Amino acid sequence: MVNSASLSFGLYPMLTAGACLSINAHASEELKAAYLPNMYAGVWAGSMCLTEPHAGTDLGIIRTKAEPQADGSYKVSGTKIFITGGEHDLTENIIHLVLAKLPDAPAGPKGISLFLVPKFMVNADGSLGARNPANCGSIEHKMGIQASATCVMNFDEAVGYLVGEPNKGLNAMFTMMNYERLGVGIQGLATGERSYQNAVEYARDRLQSRSPTGAQNKDKVADPIIVHPDVRRMLLTMKASNEGGRAFSTYVAMQLDTAKFSEDATTRKRAEDLVALLTPVAKAFLTDLGLETTVHGQQVFGGHGYIREWGQEQLVRDVRITQIYEGTNGIQALDLVGRKIVGSGGAFYNLFADEIRHFTATASADLAEFTKPLNDAVTTLDELTAWLLDRAKSNPNEIGAASVEYLQAFGYVAYAYMWALMAKAAFGKENQDDFYASKLGTARFYFARLLPRIHSLSASVKAGSESLFLLDAAQF
Repeated sequence: MVNSASLSFGLYPMLTAGACLSINAHASEELKAAYLPNMYAGVWAGSMCLTEPHAGTDLGIIRTKAEPQADGSYKVSGTKIFITGGEHDLTENIIHLVLAKLPDAPAGPKGISLFLVPKFMVNADGSLGARNPANCGSIEHKMGIQASATCVMNFDEAVGYLVGEPNKGLNAMFTMMNYERLGVGIQGLATGERSYQNAVEYARDRLQSRSPTGAQNKDKVADPIIVHPDVRRMLLTMKASNEGGRAFSTYVAMQLDTAKFSEDATTRKRAEDLVALLTPVAKAFLTDLGLETTVHGQQVFGGHGYIREWGQEQLVRDVRITQIYEGTNGIQALDLVGRKIVGSGGAFYNLFADEIRHFTATASADLAEFTKPLNDAVTTLDELTAWLLDRAKSNPNEIGAASVEYLQAFGYVAYAYMWALMAKAAFGKENQDDFYASKLGTARFYFARLLPRIHSLSASVKAGSESLFLLDAAQF
């Protein structure tokens, strides 16, 4: 709801909560006592400082340094870019989590440490002291999320404190990453939801032309555009994507909670493996569909969708960043295929596929219109996964060539599972309540019009990597 209202504003509490997770899991008791109460209270904010001008995804080549001091603190120096909430006056203090390298750190990602660097120093009694030399060098001029301060941050021997163990900074940072990546997926979903709500309201009110089957509003000059098949196609695509995404993000969140709180070790392990498998899908697929959904919403408005005062064009600009930050969607796809599918030898995948097959095998015959195509879709994904596992053994390019289309196919099958679960809950209640009738109707649309996309995606994956390397770099 916060992200639908304002994606720009929603970034501030989201990043603060994420920083709290890392501090709580890895920092010393002294640091936790000094910083967490005011951060959780919203009196202080948090930021993540990872990216540098020359180092985006490849964090192993960062140059920011941390020099140890006699009092146990560190002097942190370096430049970070694309830092959301790096500087602002919304809160009394900003607590930066900064990746940096110690003087004797090994090369690459195994030499990265994590440091807590406050904007203002914190005195022993909890009051704020002197300004730390952690300053905003400039504000990024962005395509969207204009109300979010995205900064270049310069750390000039800023005082910092080690979080976790030396050279284990990525482990500490990644404590928050699963939550952040699911959160970014939800940003895509939230923006698409707002676009849908705007578009439905507009489609019910906007009078334009007559229905193909004859006038529906005979006392008016035209019918509302919601009578037209193509407008309904766009609205239902948005609705099915949003509601499928809401169910899927809740399912992934349930696995995160189970992995964290279950008292049974076997249950925790299964949930951890599902989180590992599904997090890149949640981040990438939710945001890819978020862009598609906001563009559909803009299209429903026609020319007015391109005019700023209606608000739809802002949603398109805002949601675009969700496919880029917290690891681009291409990187998420590489993570899914390379680390989670191939890296586990298909074991993580089988956990999820077996759960779907158990559902289809035990569901009542009344649900066959959903369970049969879902079972067929899982079989298609099984075959695609086996093909990928086999090809990756002999050609390392296959993983990168197939990853994006494979993640998309995986996402559509995962949503089909969510829609089958929702259809089960709604079945038999459609005559009692419009809510359930709407669910069933949207489920039928999803299976009829959106799930078949997996066949073209599967064909693209199986086309292999060869065609990607037919041109020399100079021929592009």
